Amino acid sequence: MTQDDFRDYASLCFERFGDRVSLWCTLNEPWVYSVAGYDTGRKAPGRCSKYVNGASVAGMSGYEAYIVSHNMLLAHAEAVQVFRKCDHIKNGQIGIAHNPLWYEPYDPSDPDDVEGCNRAMDFMIGWHHHPTAYGDYPDTMKKSVGDRLPSFTPEQSKKLIGSCDYVGINYYSSLFVKSIKHVDPTQPTWRTDQGVDWMKTNIDGKQIAKQGGSEWSFTYPTGLRNVLKYMKKNYDNPRILITENGYGEVADQSQSLFMYNPSIDTERLEYIEGHIHAIHQAIHEDGVRVEGYYVWSLLDNFEWNSGYGVRYGLYYIDYKDGLRRYPKMSALWLKEFLKFDQEDESSSSSAESKKEEKKESYGKQLLHSVQDSGALPAVLGSLFVVTATVGTSLFFKGSNN
Repeated sequence: MTQDDFRDYASLCFERFGDRVSLWCTLNEPWVYSVAGYDTGRKAPGRCSKYVNGASVAGMSGYEAYIVSHNMLLAHAEAVQVFRKCDHIKNGQIGIAHNPLWYEPYDPSDPDDVEGCNRAMDFMIGWHHHPTAYGDYPDTMKKSVGDRLPSFTPEQSKKLIGSCDYVGINYYSSLFVKSIKHVDPTQPTWRTDQGVDWMKTNIDGKQIAKQGGSEWSFTYPTGLRNVLKYMKKNYDNPRILITENGYGEVADQSQSLFMYNPSIDTERLEYIEGHIHAIHQAIHEDGVRVEGYYVWSLLDNFEWNSGYGVRYGLYYIDYKDGLRRYPKMSALWLKEFLKFDQEDESSSSSAESKKEEKKESYGKQLLHSVQDSGALPAVLGSLFVVTATVGTSLFFKGSNN
């Protein structure tokens, strides 16, 4: 069975790397595999019903995705059982990395749209996290999907409950949700089971925030804070790691490095700074247990359906010049931010205030100096000197435990 194979694979990984790796993730963005692979057919293996895509060769939308996710959860549970018996993994932690959107109602005055946001969250993150917290799928899913949704045995539920030492959150964007009044029961999909449509604009025609480099990406740090508060409220304030967060810009593959200025990535810098601030608020004002943050990504890389057409890296990769790497402005900013984070923290509020002012002042100076510079080679030269060892992760010593 699939879960047995995954257990054996995980066991081998624990055996080979457990003495050097303490933080483990069994599944990364599981709903993407299930929905994109077996409901919309947009990703491998490309299965879906013909009423979703007339060119589809095989698949059953509204059925297969739930079976796939069910098996993934059982595989996760089996892997965790093995992990917990590995004595050579010191202080090990294991979990799942989810990638929720945050949803705002298309019409805040419409109770159906407000309730639609709750259903959408159950289908988005509750689908794969609820079983690891409570041993079963959310009630909204069971009611909507019915007998198309597999069920867990008592033994399986017992293995799933408490199987995540931390909750991984990959957050990028937020959307509006509009409730669907009528759904064709003969043509089910994961989306229609929720009874909602995802919307880029609200009833007033306004976007939720400034659009990023892809059609679904909007710079909305408040959405991340809301996701974190949602997890605290609905799942007993679990330990959380922000396992991915980043900004992608559309890349012009016809241009080489010196035909434009890739190092001045002000929008990425502002995106990262805004989301780190939202996390800070969630920790200190909302009491959420966020304990780590990872930027996606260190380098420009191959991005799913977008290929090399979207760049998320702190470092620019010149695909026209032997894959040479050049740090961007965001890399310099993050390096300095991490440097401040590692300084001794004073207990006095005035010292903390000065530290924050220094960070903000540095960020503004960096933005102005690079924006005012007309010489790309000079900018790149300064970046090379100070960002040779830039990191992409941040762990919060002051988080609530």
